[in-house]
Amino acid sequence: MDHLFSPYKLKGLELKNRIVMPPMCQYSVVNKDGIANDWHYIHYVSRAVGGAGLIIIEMTDVEPDGRITDYDLGLWSDDHIPALSRIVEAAHQYGAKVGIQIAHAGRKAEDAKIPVAPSPIPFNKKFKTPRPLSTDEVKEMVQKFQLAVRRAVKAGFDTIELHGAHGYLLHQFQSPLTNQRTDEYGQDLTKFPREVIQAAKSEMPADMPLIIRISAKEYVEGGYGIAESIAFSKEYQKAGVDLFHISAGGEGEIAAHGKPGTHAAYQVPLARAIKNALDIPVIAVGRLDEPSLANAVIGNEDAELIAVGRGMLRNPYWALEAANQLNKEIKVPRQYQVAF
Repeated sequence: MDHLFSPYKLKGLELKNRIVMPPMCQYSVVNKDGIANDWHYIHYVSRAVGGAGLIIIEMTDVEPDGRITDYDLGLWSDDHIPALSRIVEAAHQYGAKVGIQIAHAGRKAEDAKIPVAPSPIPFNKKFKTPRPLSTDEVKEMVQKFQLAVRRAVKAGFDTIELHGAHGYLLHQFQSPLTNQRTDEYGQDLTKFPREVIQAAKSEMPADMPLIIRISAKEYVEGGYGIAESIAFSKEYQKAGVDLFHISAGGEGEIAAHGKPGTHAAYQVPLARAIKNALDIPVIAVGRLDEPSLANAVIGNEDAELIAVGRGMLRNPYWALEAANQLNKEIKVPRQYQVAF
């Protein structure tokens, strides 16, 4: 039976265990230039030292106005490549593989003078009303995603994740709440994400898996549910997605009656539903910080990989401690072996 520390292989991506550090924005770029700095280097490499199998670098944006804030990472220029390559190379020394999440914030770009979106619907009263992208601009946006993926491949990443969750641009196009267009990108809500997926695949080596993070459920009145997300996920699978990272929410203000539960593993049923409906590997996320629980999700075949977010923010060595608790063998850095 597989467990949290079983190796995992998907196409050319070989992981030493099933533990994923998911993308979590650090808002730590110093000069608003989108370039990773020493904070990012220490932050990610310490999780590699700490035993994570796969580290996914935080939301990294395809254009300056695609950032949530001006303190986010970017990949709209070749100038961004060296600092990211430095992180990848160092993480590899400790046996971790590294991915990067490529994204655009759309209407949730807080520092953009005029944010862009599928339709002119603000996120809430505190956010600016976005300008709807023209049909030609949507096509240009596909190219921006493609160029960012090209740079990520050049930087040496082991896998690419597209951010189609949490109310950002890809999610905005796939949701009827935020996409009220009448052109081809409104008539088919999956068209823009599918074109981005295809563009990304065109830049990636054949043996490199493509991940997409989705919100499998919208916690807002009138939002889509698991049946709809299974339907659009099937389209994304056909377009070339190899692995789904299953989250939820983020598209609007959460109504009290629709607020997600606070119990552990509350999103695992969503991951299980996508996995079973598509017969495709998934990453489960959402309050899985307890090692025995994370291990059970793997053992029960609810997901292939486990994303540990807040737990890994609190403890860079979460994976080492989890192995200790579960009595599993893991390669501990020589300098730390006395503690284990």
